[in-house]
Amino acid sequence: MQVVTTQAGLGRIEDGAFALLDTAFPHIGAVLEQEGSLQCLASCAVRRRIPLDEITPTALLGRPHAVWGVGLNYLSKAARAGRGVPEQPILYLAASSGVSVPGAQVVIPPAVTEPDYEGEIAIVVGRRLHQATESEVWPAIAGITAANDMTARDVMRTTGIPALAKSYPGFTPLGPSLRTPDDLADRAAIRVRTQVNGELLQDDTSAGMIFPIPDLLSRLSWFAALEPGDVVLTGTPAGTGQDRACFLADGDEVRVEVDGVLPLVTRIARPLDAAPRDHRLTAPVS
Repeated sequence: MQVVTTQAGLGRIEDGAFALLDTAFPHIGAVLEQEGSLQCLASCAVRRRIPLDEITPTALLGRPHAVWGVGLNYLSKAARAGRGVPEQPILYLAASSGVSVPGAQVVIPPAVTEPDYEGEIAIVVGRRLHQATESEVWPAIAGITAANDMTARDVMRTTGIPALAKSYPGFTPLGPSLRTPDDLADRAAIRVRTQVNGELLQDDTSAGMIFPIPDLLSRLSWFAALEPGDVVLTGTPAGTGQDRACFLADGDEVRVEVDGVLPLVTRIARPLDAAPRDHRLTAPVS
C-alpha cells in the first residue's frame, strides 16, 4: 500500500490515481500515533478519486518527534571518500523543525557556503522499538519514503556537529508518499537514485549499506526508544556534491527516487545579494 497526505486529505495511490479516504486522520503521523500501523487505511472507504497530477502532497507525517540519521553507511561512499568502514554506526539526531514538505523551495542561509544534497531511504517507525533484535525491526516499520538529507558541508567541517549542519529550516525534505514494507519487492535491495537538474549523480541500493536497515535500527534502539512516527535516515551513497566538490546553487532542482514511492523534488533558492556571515562556532578543542 502506498499512502499520501495531501491538501485534500489522506489517501492511497491506486491504479495510477489518488483515492481520497473517508478518515478523520489529518496525516500519516496521526495514524501511527494511535494505531501503530497503517493497516486501518487499507479498508477505509474511498470518498473520491483524483488524478495524481492534480494532488498537492503536504507534510507526510505532520512533524516527526525525532529524526535520526547515520553518516558513512554505504560502501560506495566510504570508498569514494577514501575512508575505512566504521565499526559502529555514526549516529546523529537532527531537529525535526528542519523537515520540509515535498516540492518545497529550500532557501540556503547566507552563512552556508557549501550546501549539499544527500538522497536517502527514510524509514518511518510504526510501533515502538526498544532494545529490539534485528528480526523485530521490519514488523515494527510502518513504511519507507524518500528523503534529501541536506548538509551544510562547511558547517560540518567547522563545527564537527552533524545536528548543526543538517537542521536549518527546510534541510530535511521528506516524502511525498509512504510505501508499506509488505509491498516492497526486495527489502534487502531498495534502490535510491538522485538527480540534480536532470543529471543522475547517485544510484545505489540498500544492499550496499554497511549497516543494513534491521541492523541499524536494532543498534539504535538499544540507546534510544524509537516511537511511532519517528524517522530514521539510513545514509547516502557516493555521488554527493562533496564527492564532486560541486555544491548546490540558486535554481537547482534535486530529485530523489526511492523504490516504490513517488519522487521527492526539492528546489533550491539562494539570494544573490546575501553576503556570508560568521557562524560564531568553531570546531571543538580536544
